[in-house]
Amino acid sequence: MADQKLVTLKINNRDVQVPPGTLVIEATRRIGTEVPSFCYYPGLSLQAACRMCLVEVEKMPKMQTACTLVATEGMVVHTDSEPVRNARKYMLEFLLTNHPLDCPVCDKGGECELQDMVFRYGADTSRFVEEKIHRPEEKWSELVYYDAPRCILCFRCVRVCDEGMDVKALGVGMRGANSVIIPNREDHLECEECGMCIDICPVGALTSGTYRYKTRPWEMQYVSTVCTHCSNGCKTTLSVRNHEILRSNNRDLSGINKDFLCVKGRFGFDFTKHPERIKQPLVRKGDKLYPVSWEEAAQTAATKLKAAYDAGGRDAIGFIGSNRTSNEENYLFQRLARATFGTNNVDHHRTADYTGLVTALGDRASDSLLTMDQLYKSKAVLLIGNDPTNQNPLVAWQIRSGIRHHGTKLYILNAHDIKLKRKAKQFVKLVAGQEAAALKYLAHEEGQLAPDLVEQLVVLKASLETEGEVAIVFGAQISGAAIAHLVAFGSKLPCKVRYMALGDYANSRGAADMGLLPDRLPGYAYADNSGAREAFEQLWGGAIPSKTGLSAPQMVEAAQAGKLKALYVVGANPLAHFGTLGFGRGQLGLLIVHEMFLTETAKVADIVFPAASAYEKDGTVTNTSGEIQLLHKGAEVMGPRSDFDLLRILSHQLEKLGLGKAFHYKTPAAVFEEIRKAVPGYNVQPAGLLTGGAEPTQIHFAKNGHPPYDVPVGLIRSAQDTLFTSGTLGRFCKMMESLPEAEAKP
Repeated sequence: MADQKLVTLKINNRDVQVPPGTLVIEATRRIGTEVPSFCYYPGLSLQAACRMCLVEVEKMPKMQTACTLVATEGMVVHTDSEPVRNARKYMLEFLLTNHPLDCPVCDKGGECELQDMVFRYGADTSRFVEEKIHRPEEKWSELVYYDAPRCILCFRCVRVCDEGMDVKALGVGMRGANSVIIPNREDHLECEECGMCIDICPVGALTSGTYRYKTRPWEMQYVSTVCTHCSNGCKTTLSVRNHEILRSNNRDLSGINKDFLCVKGRFGFDFTKHPERIKQPLVRKGDKLYPVSWEEAAQTAATKLKAAYDAGGRDAIGFIGSNRTSNEENYLFQRLARATFGTNNVDHHRTADYTGLVTALGDRASDSLLTMDQLYKSKAVLLIGNDPTNQNPLVAWQIRSGIRHHGTKLYILNAHDIKLKRKAKQFVKLVAGQEAAALKYLAHEEGQLAPDLVEQLVVLKASLETEGEVAIVFGAQISGAAIAHLVAFGSKLPCKVRYMALGDYANSRGAADMGLLPDRLPGYAYADNSGAREAFEQLWGGAIPSKTGLSAPQMVEAAQAGKLKALYVVGANPLAHFGTLGFGRGQLGLLIVHEMFLTETAKVADIVFPAASAYEKDGTVTNTSGEIQLLHKGAEVMGPRSDFDLLRILSHQLEKLGLGKAFHYKTPAAVFEEIRKAVPGYNVQPAGLLTGGAEPTQIHFAKNGHPPYDVPVGLIRSAQDTLFTSGTLGRFCKMMESLPEAEAKP
């Protein structure tokens, strides 16, 4: 592409050079000249329906639509001549023929592209005297409303649903001036409820059930942050008024997801104001939890933890962290466990084997991990396990977009007929649990497999060997030794191969990177690596054990059996995931929880600290492809505090009792500066983060003679979330839970 000859044309007397095949409407944007358009949208098929992008081209007898005109050598274009301005004015007059003049009450007022163009080109009068065609507003779902008279028939919504989402839930009915957009179930929608149709609509025809008639754009503050649900790390812009989140979207097309958000990213924010939110610390007195002051809760927690430590020693306490808390909070949490209490009993609910992938890649990890943009641009994708449409929606969007824009070839190994199957060049159907055996055959041609499956794998291998580059994406079905087989297979392919493990939650990758693991320090160094351990000991001022600690399931089992004196849980629900006694605590002496809601684990706790959500604090998170992004506080909330503050408070209380050193960081940014210096792969450029970008980690890993890495069966466990569920948070998102599609979830 770098050696490709550029096309030179003249736009408004300025010379412009663009690659061959560039549309004139895109060429004008290269010199900061806007050609207005309602129907054109980057990435979607061309429509030429609105005629607003008409331009004059010398030696052409009529004006041309810039959204369908390809720039050619020597072309001379005029975008702001008198005939062009008049044509746009007349088109606006035509569009307003049946358009209601209800800007003062329309939700799109102040953000409407039609309104902006009318102001710009002065279409303030109309020659039409006919009565306007009117239809009543329609409620397609709890989230999507349609007002037909406002619709200008640009068909953006139809195209994004068909081409972008591959759902095809919208179409066009009737003809001429009576044309309307119609949903796939006559009077209602049945779809993925992503809301892409709402944000892509240039006028107020499609409006959001979470935002309609609540406020105006100029009354809100806009906070750029990262979605708190799945692990893909979509950027989202929160619209906040009076510290209440009223809307979430990404209309500025920034971030790794550009314009994409799924139903959780766009509508799953109302858990922040759920009436069941914990607002005050709770301490168990007898059989009940009672609200207490922050001082009493912090002092009680520190005193009881010190007593458990004194009674049972360094391995008497277990620490289970979260894959939704920030990198800074995870870093401090494992530091508290290791440097203050001297234990490696620290873990989290692992939904992808990032440790196994980094270990299998070794010193190749830094340039073999796949980013979201590289996934989109890949020539071939091998998907093993997982259902990205439901579990990792941005991954599914990137794959679909790559197929449309770059001709990406998709190969799938899966035990289920997932939606992406219809986009695949080859789909290999497996029996559940057979993924590891299939990979072993691909890598070494070993194992007992059915002849028909072997035949399909041979065809798959031959196809991948012809590709110029391959992106390998896999879910929780692949872990430990199976990842080693996968990397061995990738190493045999005669092309560049990159890998991405798919976790479940917002900071699943960050939790592993920060050392919420019983055998690894931050950056995946083994706990018995004396060099790494000594460096962290010097930094933290406490001795770190070299012995591998207990995993999360082991800690829950030991706690319920009374073998652990205390369990400290931050933002997790281990009794729901790993408990063997239902949701009971068994013989556990002390249970401390940081949580937003009274989950199954929090209900049986001794002390519960109310925690802030990701939308209410600052910090960083790392998505499943290893890209770091900034969290920004969107709203203040009365009562709860960030886990960063809670851990700081506890560290000071413990220091008063003679246990460990207090955390003296004033802000999460100060912790991240330490992470940049201390954690391999995290020394990224702050400028990229501060400007709203995502910076990929550069993990370097040395195996240091350890035996082949493997994990116990069941340790890597996906929660099997759908588009409408998200661990603990999903059940508290009222708008999502109100949808029929959510009721039909498995």
